[in-house]
Amino acid sequence: MHELSLSSAIVNTVVKHAAGRPVSLVSLRIGALRQVVPDTLDFYFDFVSRGTVCEHARLEHELIPARLRCAGCEREWEIELPIFMCPDCGGAGRVEVASGDEFEVESIEIEEAGCIAQR
Repeated sequence: MHELSLSSAIVNTVVKHAAGRPVSLVSLRIGALRQVVPDTLDFYFDFVSRGTVCEHARLEHELIPARLRCAGCEREWEIELPIFMCPDCGGAGRVEVASGDEFEVESIEIEEAGCIAQR
């Protein structure tokens, strides 16, 4: 149920940047390691955006695959299960997340007097 707090954070961020102007689209980048359920996030976003400039906005998700990088041999690979061991050199403990832990508002589209501006 962390999607509720994530949705609140999204709305707070967008409201701050929209400066009172209605928002039509919020584009997000969500990493696979965040374990966010997009449908649940959409549901809570609709709920927490009521009465704000985001009330009629649509969420767009870019899902980022989880990738790891071995600090020892510099190999990078995509994972489905979080097994932090390099398949080439076995560099356990020296593996770092290369992508997949993102959760960010990439852009918002703001309605301005008959046109849409992107921020």
